[in-house]
Amino acid sequence: MAFTVSTDARLDVVDVTDDVAAAVPDDATGTVTVFVEHTTAGVVVNEAEPRLLDDMRTFLSDVVPDEGWKHDELDGNADSHLRAMLLGPSETIPVDGGELSLGRWQSVLLIDCDGPRERTVRVV
Repeated sequence: MAFTVSTDARLDVVDVTDDVAAAVPDDATGTVTVFVEHTTAGVVVNEAEPRLLDDMRTFLSDVVPDEGWKHDELDGNADSHLRAMLLGPSETIPVDGGELSLGRWQSVLLIDCDGPRERTVRVV
């Protein structure tokens, strides 16, 4: 199953936990993989506390500067590709009885590094 997420900013973090949970069959037990079908976005499991989400944006901006990359000569988004490489395109999450087995403070987060855009997230 797949769903679409709209992002609002160049570097945006969206909590997609409810969307992922809705994609899990009621009787599923095992694992699901959450995969974003784009080279400039990533999926992580972490806390969705607003100040931490701001810290994530700041961290990614500090670690990978916006400019100065060779790929920018082509389309100006090398920073987005490099940030997404740090994040990775997927997470595997345990499932028990159709429920995501996340810890108390864990959420599934889509991080768009080249927004605003529409992103497709696949749950398999």
